[in-house]
This record gives sequence, structure tokens and C-alpha cells, in this order.
Amino acid sequence: MKILETNLKKGIVKLIPESLDDLWHLYNIIYPNDEVYMQTTREIKQTVEYSRPQKPKRISVFLGIKVQKVSWDKTLNRLRVHGTICHAPEELVGLGSHHTLNIYVNKPLTIVKSKWQKHHLERLKKASKAVMPAIILMAIDDEGFCIATLRQFGLDVKAEKSAMLPSKRQAGRREEALKALYKNALNALNEVWKEEKNKIVILGVGFVKKGFVEYVKDKAPEILKSIIDVKSVNNSGLAGIKEALRSGILNKALEHVRIVEETGAVEEILERIGKNQPVAYGLEEIKLACKYGAIEKLLITDIKLREATDEERLELENLMKEVEEKNGKIIIVSAEHEAGEKLASLGGIAATLRFRIQ
Repeated sequence: MKILETNLKKGIVKLIPESLDDLWHLYNIIYPNDEVYMQTTREIKQTVEYSRPQKPKRISVFLGIKVQKVSWDKTLNRLRVHGTICHAPEELVGLGSHHTLNIYVNKPLTIVKSKWQKHHLERLKKASKAVMPAIILMAIDDEGFCIATLRQFGLDVKAEKSAMLPSKRQAGRREEALKALYKNALNALNEVWKEEKNKIVILGVGFVKKGFVEYVKDKAPEILKSIIDVKSVNNSGLAGIKEALRSGILNKALEHVRIVEETGAVEEILERIGKNQPVAYGLEEIKLACKYGAIEKLLITDIKLREATDEERLELENLMKEVEEKNGKIIIVSAEHEAGEKLASLGGIAATLRFRIQ
């Protein structure tokens, strides 16, 4: 994220999103009643006196809208911000009419809020420092392979294929089948890798993953250079990738990817619940824990903040502010991945506590 200008007295932040992850951050920062300004296009009706009406003409214009709704379109790689026009050239566009701004990567915009919350500014700061692109995770074993791209908004499964290898007693046939599996897996990996040439982590059960790396070394040395780690997991396919995220074995390779922190924090909450250690979940328990200064880490799903009413959001943001003032840490968890779903099942809000409260 490129931050062009920050004027918190006027509530203004000008920026340029530089990746899909940046669009995801903006999706969780832009709220109803905020104002967003950017260059866009709009159809203008052209009328000439004493002549037949002409077809509307689409022109480029700088507009500002008061936000009503934000939607994130992963398919078309854009953020759609819908609202009423609050700034426009008066001779071309009427104020108060509805318009949708399409925010794309590398397209500048300005966000205006009545007040910027600390967690919003920290999210922008982290995004502006993020230099590691998405990472490719590949799980491969004798049951097949799965390839997924890990971005800050979650997992994007790119390829998945099952296999049925002959038993080890049939050494010749098994070796031939393994080579066929490696060939198909490498072709699929290359299709994903060649788009952005991201770093790769290989996961798997048993020795197949190491055999695949040796095959890559022989057949595609340029891809081998992108493999940064090889790890063992107990599950096959997508389940193996999710296991790696939960267990923390990817922390070193993925230290710049937010989803790892979120998954670890949620797993800590669940572990504490299982061991009857100090923890709170649900808004009323959290408010009580905050009152006593007991909150160490507060986790909230992004969807709980995004879909809250103005009154509910104000209550949550005041709660977050109080937690921070008492030296607690705030973690906003994406509902787009498994950890977010687990937190949502606890009411969308939970916290680790410094001490037990009654």
C-alpha cells in the first residue's frame, strides 16, 4: 500500500493499493458514512435543444461519494463502493444521486473519516510495509496434490487432483506412477508459479514430497529456486495445507502474511478453552474483562465490525480503544479463512486474559 498523504485533523488519507491484499485491507477499513474520492467514469445524458435526444456519453470525472455499502469482488479483482454523490462538477453530475466506485490495484483514492481508529491506521501502516507477495503452498503425497495461493485475505485453491498409486510391493509400476504424478503436479505448479513467480512451500505426508522436490530439481531448476521450505504434515491435500497453518510450522516462511498470526491467535483461544485457562468470549464477557483490565489479546472478526450498525460499531471501537489504553493487543481476524469461521462461532469476539475473572 502506498500512502500518499495523511491529514488526521481533517480525517483524510490518500493512498494507492498495490496488490489484492491491499484491496482486502481497504474492504475492512471503509465503513458506511465514510467518504471516498477518486477518478471514475459516469454516463452523462446529452440533450440539444430542438433535436432528438442523443445516447448517454460516458466521461471521466472526479467524484466523491458518501459510502452506503462496500463489496469485494475477488473474481474481477476490484472493490465496489456504493453510495450517494457528495462531490462532483455541478454542471455534469447532480449531488445526492447514486454511484458505484470501482477500486482497482494501482488506482489512487482518498478516504475521509470523521475519526480514524488506531487499528485502522495500524492496518494501513502494516500494509505499507508489507513487501512479501502471496506464497504458493503445495501439499503432495501418494494420494494426490493440492496447490493454493496464500494471500492476506485467505487461501485461494488453484489446483487439486487425486491419485491412486500401486502398492510398494509393485515397485516398477509404483515408480512409473510416481513419475506421472510428479509430472502432472509440476505442470500444475508451473501454471500457478509463472503468474507472479512467488515463493513456494512444499508440504506432505511421507517421502513423496522430497521425491517431488528432487524431480523439480532435475526438470525445472528455475522453479526450485522459489521453493523456500519443505515441511511434513499428517493430512493430505487441502486438509494438509490447513493443518500447516494451524500448527505454526509455516511461521518462519510466512512471517509477513497476516493469516498466520490470525490462525495462531484463534487456536490459542480454543486451546485455552479446552484447558480451562483464562479466556473470555462473547461481548458481555469481553466488556467485563476489559473493565478489570484483564485483556491481553482481543480478537474480533472483520465481518463483526463491517456489518455492525453505527451504534454497535461505536461500542466496539470504544471497547477496542479501552483495551489498547490498558496495554492490550487488538487482532482483526478475517472471516474468509478457517480461523475466522471458528472465531465467528464464538460470537465473533474473544480474548486471552492475564488473569481469571468471575
